[in-house]
Amino acid sequence: MNDHILDRLAATVASRKGADAGTSYTAKLLAAGPVKSAQKVGEEAVEVVIEAARGDGDALASESADLLYHLLVLWTAAGVAPETVWAKLEARQGVSGLTEKAARATSKGDGE
Repeated sequence: MNDHILDRLAATVASRKGADAGTSYTAKLLAAGPVKSAQKVGEEAVEVVIEAARGDGDALASESADLLYHLLVLWTAAGVAPETVWAKLEARQGVSGLTEKAARATSKGDGE
């Protein structure tokens, strides 16, 4: 059983795939496909940045929750299992952020 809120939310989001878009906002987003979900992630990310800049911790937490929800919807729409993302995070644990970023830039060959 998943006992982390993000795992439980991911399971709920996945359960809405193919559900009636007229009765579920999540089903409506999933039916619209990954492009629409990506757009919503972008919108929510901007709202997170705005609240962080304003210094409103409660609003930042609320917008962060919205961002995480929409990110889970995007992953589901794009066929990316949360466990895949968790594994990527696990692999990076204990690795210097600078080292990890340099390794990604080298593997991409673009220096970013």
